[in-house]
Amino acid sequence: MSKEFTAKDVGEHNTVDKGLYIIVDNNVYEMKGFVDEHPGGAKILKRVGGKDASKQFWKYHNESVLKKYSERLKVGTLKESAKL
Repeated sequence: MSKEFTAKDVGEHNTVDKGLYIIVDNNVYEMKGFVDEHPGGAKILKRVGGKDASKQFWKYHNESVLKKYSERLKVGTLKESAKL
């Protein structure tokens, strides 16, 4: 079962030291272990840490990227009442 997060929970993980969580389409991903591997560089991930990065994600990626990394990086979902 997937863990549920509020937007506040995700917002508290806004740095690498705190786990660097991002939201993409109401799913929550922990980017801490991926930040140095990100082909676009660490800076962009750090900029969207703790926030909904859906718009930025889809601007540069397609669904195959999400499928490739989802199992490794997804830590939960955004609670229904907490959606941004």
